[in-house]
Amino acid sequence: MQEPKIYSIKDLTRYIKQRLELDPELQNVWVRGEISNFKHHARGHMYFTLKDEECLLRAVMFAGYNRYLKFIPKNGMNVLVRGTVSVYERDGQYQFYAKEMQPDGIGSLHLAFEQLKERLQKEGLFSAERKRPLPVFPKVIGVVTSPTGAAVRDIVTTIRRRYPLADILIFPVQVQGEQAAPTISAAIQHMSERERIDVLIVGRGGGSIEELWAFNEEIVARSIFHSKVPVISAVGHETDFTIADFVADVRAATPTAAAELAVPHVQELKQQHSYLQARLYNNLKRQIQAKKETLKKLQKSYAFRHPHNRLQQAEQQLDRAHDRLMRRGVRITDRKREQWQQWNQRLRLYNPQQRLTRVRTKLNDTRQRLIKEALQQQRERRTSLSHLVGKLDALSPLKVMQRGYSLVYNEDKSLVKSVRMLNPGDSVSIVMNDGELDCQVWGIREGSRYEQGKK
Repeated sequence: MQEPKIYSIKDLTRYIKQRLELDPELQNVWVRGEISNFKHHARGHMYFTLKDEECLLRAVMFAGYNRYLKFIPKNGMNVLVRGTVSVYERDGQYQFYAKEMQPDGIGSLHLAFEQLKERLQKEGLFSAERKRPLPVFPKVIGVVTSPTGAAVRDIVTTIRRRYPLADILIFPVQVQGEQAAPTISAAIQHMSERERIDVLIVGRGGGSIEELWAFNEEIVARSIFHSKVPVISAVGHETDFTIADFVADVRAATPTAAAELAVPHVQELKQQHSYLQARLYNNLKRQIQAKKETLKKLQKSYAFRHPHNRLQQAEQQLDRAHDRLMRRGVRITDRKREQWQQWNQRLRLYNPQQRLTRVRTKLNDTRQRLIKEALQQQRERRTSLSHLVGKLDALSPLKVMQRGYSLVYNEDKSLVKSVRMLNPGDSVSIVMNDGELDCQVWGIREGSRYEQGKK
């Protein structure tokens, strides 16, 4: 019996991969699904999962393929993807290698248009506040368009017919194809840097969305946004809208309409000039007539017919005014003199030197009264003190002791006020007028000496 062939995991994985890659049906297959777990790697590769209601399919789209996408894939987007099926050997999982992708149910160009429009609108490129007015009388008009299309002929013909005074500077560019957007962007930057350009027309004739796509590229939109001169967008027909139309300062429905917006019409200017000239002439005529009537009235006035009388009246009025002025001056002078006298009198009354003298006199009187009062208080205090000293001396125990009395203290230095406070044998101190005696009690007899004598 033949032994079974045993594969390593690596060999088995490579065998499965080869089998898948040899199947022509799996090397160019379209898959419909919803994007999830989308990740755009820093190196440019896109990793995501395609899923439907029942299954998942891991997928990758390398940078060499996804750089041609007109839109940005997002999670939840339903797409149609073309590519190949193979095995990723490291994980042993089959996955889908995408080469082409388009939205399912909506065109990729339309989706890319909406995505770019939303992003630029959030950045403020469509803001009305930044849009500039067109010059009224441009001297040089720049045109960025194809040199062979009908648009350039329409623009040049319209400008020459309406305003032949303006110069036209054409910068020929490609208006469709892969190199159209960079070419248009470079032309806008170059033309906006020229000092002579007053306004710039950027556009082309009508076509499909693919043919107009160069004017939907971000590089063209940002070039228009950064242009130093006002830009008129004139792309396609009236129903065609591009990103350039939203960014431009003014959007024209057609290239012919752009030329009409860029320059005024000479005939209209002539008619306006004639109208303004007629208005100026009529206004000047009315003003001259009014001045003539005023002059006639002045000529008939009394001042013109009798100027000397008018002058004499004016002199009389001047004399009366002079007299009133003098009288008023005298009254004012008298009133000021009276005020000065009043202030002078008040100043004398409130002279600082006099007030100082009065204050000094008052101070001296007060000082004398204070000294007199202090001496009187001193005498009274001294008399009272002498009286109190006499009373104190009379009540002093020393005076009593001079009459033969003495004070007895026990061993605790307490004054003995009764014989009951002592016992025979106790030591006592007797304080007399001229000294102190240390004694011992030999006997105790109660009752005073006066009572004992009576007995």
